[in-house]
Amino acid sequence: MKTDKLGRFTATGKRKTSVARVILAPGEGKVLCNGRPADEYFGRKVLVTTALRALTASGTEGSYDVIARLHGGGPSGQAGALRHGIARALCVADENLRPELKKEGLLTRDAREKERKKAGLKGARKRPQFSKR
Repeated sequence: MKTDKLGRFTATGKRKTSVARVILAPGEGKVLCNGRPADEYFGRKVLVTTALRALTASGTEGSYDVIARLHGGGPSGQAGALRHGIARALCVADENLRPELKKEGLLTRDAREKERKKAGLKGARKRPQFSKR
């Protein structure tokens, strides 16, 4: 989480197995995910809304361009990772935004992961069928 030599703010956001490397640059509000516009990349409006929630909560939409490299997981996890990365980059850009982003819960990494399969079970929790005889 720092600034680069071009004056852009960088941060990393994570959720489940998704990672988003975010670059926040002063601009007019363009959002690129892996080189494509966010609405084209995610496909669903609700995912775009989720991903850009940090900008709307802080009132900074339209003042920063977002360039993100996303990998791992699925669309929902990547949208959550992008939301986390944008929030962290906004804190680097302006420390005064931190309290309201924290109050909205945007700086907390959603640490829920898929539960691992255990030995002797059919999945994480499903047990083999019991037979009395």
